[in-house]
Amino acid sequence: MAATTGLLTVEEFLNLPDPKEGHIELHHGEVVVVPPPKWGHQRLQGRLSMLLEGVAGEGYVVRVQMVFQPTPEHEVWVSDVGCVTRERDAATGDDEYIMGAPELIIEVLSPSDRVDEINDKMSTYMTNGCRSFWTVDDKCKLVSVTEGDVTRHYGQSDSISCSLFQAQIRVEEIFSTL
Repeated sequence: MAATTGLLTVEEFLNLPDPKEGHIELHHGEVVVVPPPKWGHQRLQGRLSMLLEGVAGEGYVVRVQMVFQPTPEHEVWVSDVGCVTRERDAATGDDEYIMGAPELIIEVLSPSDRVDEINDKMSTYMTNGCRSFWTVDDKCKLVSVTEGDVTRHYGQSDSISCSLFQAQIRVEEIFSTL
């Protein structure tokens, strides 16, 4: 622990042992234990990744469980799905994390998610480089997309427009069974 602030630094965080299940993240200098995602959550992550790869083109890299540092100190986060430019991907070493938030971040909601936690994620991400933040609610079959100060909600019959890509994603494709 840092002597003056009581907040864990990234360097100290990286020396912590891995938990028996799930993974740990560093949010505002505090360790957060995240349980492993259930199968339905993983299925949605994979589906979203596949759909994004289809519209992102050659200019972007899409990853499930993208690890990044929104700020250089006291922060190591993991998005359900992240999307960064090829330039940022190429500039990040194999033993490093993406610096700043990915350009697009998708969070698949879990029953344990609280509104204040999602709002904190969105605020942290959007103030550190994220241009498009999506929340995917499997229970309500709803996708909310925030870009700048505007949040739009998309239902089953809608198509999602994203400022990063020309193409759209149909919401029904996100929630369709494989």
